[in-house]
Amino acid sequence: MADIDSPVPLTDLNSTGPLDDVAYSEEQDQVSRVAADLEAVFDVPVQVSAVLGRSKMDVGDLLKLGPGAVLELDRRVGEAIDIYVNNRLVARGEVVLVEDKLGVTMTEIIKADR
Repeated sequence: MADIDSPVPLTDLNSTGPLDDVAYSEEQDQVSRVAADLEAVFDVPVQVSAVLGRSKMDVGDLLKLGPGAVLELDRRVGEAIDIYVNNRLVARGEVVLVEDKLGVTMTEIIKADR
């Protein structure tokens, strides 16, 4: 056996083999058609909400809240937040800080029950 082993080529696990040009072309055409079909809704406004948690209280208690008051929510630190689009739950995610602004990164997409 030699002191220096020769490198063993590793199989590329991401490779699916040689591409079939015809199948690839048909897939690209289908993606283009779907994108063109959806183009009509690209400018439709939607309301997106990221819900950190919820709390219930009486109106009297709500009126007693002032600056610096702490409102206990039904979630714990580090728990996923709910992301709603037009009042429909579509995803869960985490709060992130981007420069000096808060944002949300989606970690789970919720499939609609129809």
